[in-house]
Amino acid sequence: MNESIFIHSQDQLKELAADVLAFAREKGGTDAAVDISEGSGLSVTVRRGKIETIEQNKDKGMGVTVYIGQKRGNASTSDFSAAALRATVDAAYNIARFTADDDCAGLADEHLLEKNPQDLKLCYPWRISTEEAVLLAQRAEGAAFDVDPRITNSEGASIHVQQSHFVSANSRGFSGGYPFSRHTLSVAPIAGKGARMQRDDWYTSVRDPSKMAAPEAVGRYAAERALARLNARKLDTRNCPVLFEAPLAAGLVGAFVQATSGGALYRKSTFLLDSLGTSIFPNHIQIVEDPHIIGGVGSAPFDEEGVRTVKRNIVENGVLNGYFLSSYSARKLGMQTTGNAGGSHNLTMSSSKAKRGDDFAGMLRKMGTGLLVTELMGQGTNYVTGDYSRGASGYWVENGVIQYPVEEITIAGNMKDMFQQIVAIGNDVLTRGNKSTGSILIENMVIAGS
Repeated sequence: MNESIFIHSQDQLKELAADVLAFAREKGGTDAAVDISEGSGLSVTVRRGKIETIEQNKDKGMGVTVYIGQKRGNASTSDFSAAALRATVDAAYNIARFTADDDCAGLADEHLLEKNPQDLKLCYPWRISTEEAVLLAQRAEGAAFDVDPRITNSEGASIHVQQSHFVSANSRGFSGGYPFSRHTLSVAPIAGKGARMQRDDWYTSVRDPSKMAAPEAVGRYAAERALARLNARKLDTRNCPVLFEAPLAAGLVGAFVQATSGGALYRKSTFLLDSLGTSIFPNHIQIVEDPHIIGGVGSAPFDEEGVRTVKRNIVENGVLNGYFLSSYSARKLGMQTTGNAGGSHNLTMSSSKAKRGDDFAGMLRKMGTGLLVTELMGQGTNYVTGDYSRGASGYWVENGVIQYPVEEITIAGNMKDMFQQIVAIGNDVLTRGNKSTGSILIENMVIAGS
């Protein structure tokens, strides 16, 4: 990867990190950790074919944590001069002096650190001009308008380009970093007029711009989704099966991660407390974490503490095999870090019962009669109790066929029950962020309507 897109090279960032650690030692810190990063990007938004915003960013920053025994202090700066770096270390040290001892504070154990990180090929710079980005956004939005005269308006189409790199280092011998990129094209058309208007959106987000979906395909699909929502009806209150479309199903995986993360566990603020080794899903459900997928959005050879990452079967045959822990949360729980400081890496949720015919249409047939959910609103998840209640819209399905769009409803249940009642996971796998899953069919939920 040509590093000329950055002002500093990886070696230069490593030298700066070494200087910061040296300053911390001179100051009297017993341990220290530093993160130094630099990035640049371009964001363009057009609406109805005209440019609305153009933003370019170039940023850099350094954050340092200094330990005095088990006291710690943090400070940061965007100035890479030696004087500024030394002053930032001084600030972190002085904060640490006045904090209380924390028995669980400290760097990750040295034997867990990744000393020879592999190159996962996570950076694909997109040398696109502002004019080219505007044209791509216009093509996506134009394709949406061309689908049907009932596409009457647009919330816009956007291109976001970002490439960055970083180095992390600590006083226990860890030093590593790498460049990475993320590029996104999105469009949000509006169908209909007046009080009956409906909107929807679609996007493609990749590390490698050569793998980005064509702007015309993104625009057309977004328009088709908006058109399908016209003439939506309300439902009366009922209990029925619910099929979460794949983009929303990824949110259920996210809820699982939050409920099994160290912070929630040691604070006892999760409905999955003490669930390790228990069946929290039906026995056909598997969840795999693979941090080492080449070019993966959630790939990382080490976590935010420098701990090496490993592939894990988080859920196997419905049984929870592991949590998501940092060094701090692991110590709080009397356990060992899982290499998840900063979050999870490339999670895939699947069912061993999935068959070749379990595509999206097959999942509708499998549900038979029930609700297909394509949009959720609000933040109605109580992670302490597991109670779940979200505003929703989607489609009513009978005999495996979509009958009509629905809106202004609420779906409710309890996450523990929802997890246990997963009947099937489709082969219509979609990746959203670092989570991949097909559509998820839940046996029974409450639909609150008119």
